[in-house]
Amino acid sequence: MKSKQLANVLIKILGLSLCVRSVMPVVNGVFIAFANTSSNRGGISYFAHDLLANLLNWLVLAGIGILLIAMSRKIAEFLLKGEDA
Repeated sequence: MKSKQLANVLIKILGLSLCVRSVMPVVNGVFIAFANTSSNRGGISYFAHDLLANLLNWLVLAGIGILLIAMSRKIAEFLLKGEDA
């Protein structure tokens, strides 16, 4: 396997791992929603703030992961300009 092909595969794996990691904030948000409905500590503002933070975390991680997967070939070519084809 040539170095650009290997880099392409590794970048795609990194992107997939970020997409998988982005699932955790969603699960965390669901747990927080259940915890806040069962006990009224912190109020709605705490719930909304934490939910927004989890949503933004999910969007950023998933976006970076999808971008890495979609642009893996161009990133590998940029990183290994002088290497074999």
